[in-house]
Amino acid sequence: MKKMNFLAKLKGEGKLKAVEPSEEVKEAYLTKSESNLSSAKLLLENDKLEESVYLAYYSMYNSLLALLFRVGIKSENHSASIILLRKVFDIDNPDISFAKRERVDKQYYVDFHVTKEDVEELIEKAEDFNKWLLDFLSKLTNERIKLYQEQFKKLTG
Repeated sequence: MKKMNFLAKLKGEGKLKAVEPSEEVKEAYLTKSESNLSSAKLLLENDKLEESVYLAYYSMYNSLLALLFRVGIKSENHSASIILLRKVFDIDNPDISFAKRERVDKQYYVDFHVTKEDVEELIEKAEDFNKWLLDFLSKLTNERIKLYQEQFKKLTG
């Protein structure tokens, strides 16, 4: 129930809301996602591991935002977006939660160690997540979108 209160609170603050579904916004976020992933790979090649972690996560997050906008949901909160993936779409994908934790650790703390292998694995997870999400988006129907919109309304009050 705590998660539901969190979502309702964000809705009340205007950080989570129903919007008109948008193919254009979806495409814009997918473009950002591709750019983030390409940049993460370039940074990895140049031993900028910490920065590569950020962009691998943001690639996944922008793909998720593409999905949300495609069904008419605007979210300005990373945790809420990941919760919505599970609660609205019934998809429990631990890779994006893992990537978020990694991004937070590498961005805000200094007592960590990251290896090239860790970053390669994270980029692979991002590639898999993005491919999976593109496939999911390609199969969306208007009926499914309406169901997801109803589920979002139930969750947020």
